[in-house]
Amino acid sequence: MPAYSVLDLVPVREGGTISEAMADSAELARCAEGAGCKRFWVAEHHGMEGIAGGATSVVLAHIGHATSSIRVGAGGIMLPNHNPFVIAEQFGTLEALFPGRVDLGLGRAPGADGRIAQALRKDLMRASEFFPQDVVELSALFAGDPALPIQATTAKGANVEMWILGSSLFGASLAAALGLPYAFASHFAPDHLDGALKLYRERFTPSETLAEPHVMAAMTMFCAPSDEEAAYLASTQEQGFVALRFGEPGRMKPPIENYRASLPPAALAMLERMDVARAVGSPEAVRAQVTAFAERTGADEIIFSGQTYDSALRRRSLELAMAALHG
Repeated sequence: MPAYSVLDLVPVREGGTISEAMADSAELARCAEGAGCKRFWVAEHHGMEGIAGGATSVVLAHIGHATSSIRVGAGGIMLPNHNPFVIAEQFGTLEALFPGRVDLGLGRAPGADGRIAQALRKDLMRASEFFPQDVVELSALFAGDPALPIQATTAKGANVEMWILGSSLFGASLAAALGLPYAFASHFAPDHLDGALKLYRERFTPSETLAEPHVMAAMTMFCAPSDEEAAYLASTQEQGFVALRFGEPGRMKPPIENYRASLPPAALAMLERMDVARAVGSPEAVRAQVTAFAERTGADEIIFSGQTYDSALRRRSLELAMAALHG
């Protein structure tokens, strides 16, 4: 049986506030811990009105203090937006605050459109070319490599678990070459899932931290007492996906009955393409869908995404699903 975890964007709903979103994420993390989840990850996104997780390491400090045992981490930090030294200091600090609980998932996408490059004063296209070297440098900073010209005091010797994230073959190849665990963003970009996992496993080179390939795959998940209610709750995230793909992102919207029936063909096709990594329905239905996905991918871990307009219903969704999966 794979381990189960939660991916959160710290979503901000229409009519809500960022403070409420932060409080909701902390409550969700406590729920995930109580339900037996292994990790609670927050993703870095910038300049998006409906996502409040941009200052990821700060949010993780909030989540860490709200919990006691669940692993907390970035899913992920978009490394081209930063320099390795600062990220090493931030996550070394988190590890000092929450020993043995900190993960650092690394991606090479900017986490927003081209305007973020100007805001960050970065040439992100060029920075992304140095992603492999930056990952190696970050690892060296945590190891306290004496060859480095300067040590990151809070990072040296920190037991931070590093991951490579991806939605293409590039991340799979890099994770395999470095002997790091690999997480695939199949919840929104499933096209290369099978190929990426195959490549990662075939090319994996054991490292000091990982002897065998270790895969996490992401799923969209909504669980409710009935299939109909779960589909209704899922329409909030579906509206968000459609708005993002068509250049109109915003805050979380209330759910809509029979939302997919109202969509034009292009939008419907986009959502249906992502259904290969989706579990929506009653506890029994979700258990069957998650089990089938786990068997197909051979994933060691599955991480669930699935924001609801009513945060209490997301917690209920997670509790129902975890009870069914562990039953």
